[in-house]
Amino acid sequence: MKCRHCHAPLDLQLVDLGTSPPSNSYVTAEALSAPERWYPLRVMTCTTCWLVQTEDFADRSEFFSADYAYFSSVSQSWLDHARRYVEAMADRFDLGTESLIVEVASNDGYLLQYATARGIRALGVEPTHSTAEAARAKGIEVVEEFFGVELAQRLVAEGRAADLTAANNVLAHVPDINDFVGGFATILKPRGVATFEFPHLLSLIDGAQFDTIYHEHYSYLSLSAVKRIFEANGLVVFDVEQISTHGGSLRVYAERRDTSSRPVETRVGDLLDIERAKGVETAEYYSHLQTKAETISADLLAFLVEARRAGKTIAAYGAAAKGNTLLNFAGVHPFLLPYVVDRAAAKQGKFMPGSRIPIVDEERLRGDRPDYVLILPWNLRTELDEQLAYIREWGGQIVTAVPSLSVA
Repeated sequence: MKCRHCHAPLDLQLVDLGTSPPSNSYVTAEALSAPERWYPLRVMTCTTCWLVQTEDFADRSEFFSADYAYFSSVSQSWLDHARRYVEAMADRFDLGTESLIVEVASNDGYLLQYATARGIRALGVEPTHSTAEAARAKGIEVVEEFFGVELAQRLVAEGRAADLTAANNVLAHVPDINDFVGGFATILKPRGVATFEFPHLLSLIDGAQFDTIYHEHYSYLSLSAVKRIFEANGLVVFDVEQISTHGGSLRVYAERRDTSSRPVETRVGDLLDIERAKGVETAEYYSHLQTKAETISADLLAFLVEARRAGKTIAAYGAAAKGNTLLNFAGVHPFLLPYVVDRAAAKQGKFMPGSRIPIVDEERLRGDRPDYVLILPWNLRTELDEQLAYIREWGGQIVTAVPSLSVA
């Protein structure tokens, strides 16, 4: 395999998580008697441009199908994050009724609904039909396609060049990262701004967040690699923020290289210095995640086995993709974890891919009153602590597995 950006051969492994099915391919009851497709889940690091990336095994249409089950609006904290983003961008870049925001991977309209509420024109780009339809129900126009240079050229020809583009948690999801980034350089107006949010590679490695690795995530990104990729595809980075979402993310601000005029903020250089000091451009930095992933998985499995032996009851909360990576790598099955609770109606009545653990609504949790509740989307721990406060009424305890086993 060669690097998706610079095409250099890849020979430095970050982690090998065995095999698993696509993490958002939830299994219907009708499909339980049919086999699932499992793919190797192995991540490599390019020692030329330092882009961390999965190996290629399946077309992205299998990961982002018409019945894609991830709906962003399920999380209130994520909605609050989106609302604050729109407010901040409108103020900083003077966006008004004549402006156009284009969001790539607009999902169910979770963000653009706040733009339209302010009177700012909005256009979503979203390839998954289920979420695109949910956005249209909110009155948001959606182009139901994958984004790249060709689509950007078409939108510009239609008079829909963007004052601002938003790309939240999608830069990691594209197999052709050069074409994807080139699309933003194409669709922006001369003074337009592109923002990208994505989990920070330093958070993944330093926090042992191996469960954020799954087939949909083709790339795992440092600012150093992103800056290099952007410059090769017509964008320049002028600002960056470190934000708390998804266990530690970056929000990168970029503009067209051919018309760039904004000064580069000092925090860009500061973060690049931090990454260099950590060693993101050295092979040694990538040598410890495998052992950490194995330890976390073994500790979770041991806890579940001991709980069963002790006659304790347990349920999981949040049928997140990261939970599927963890459960499948650890080898967890329904006899150890009988069900997962999720508030998303699109997931209820289905089964976790690989483990085949059933997904149920929250009333099951209230009725069963389990001794332990394992939170799979640990990045939402604060929000979920509040949602699950009622389990304390019967002495229930909350469990998380990453970065280490915690029972509280």
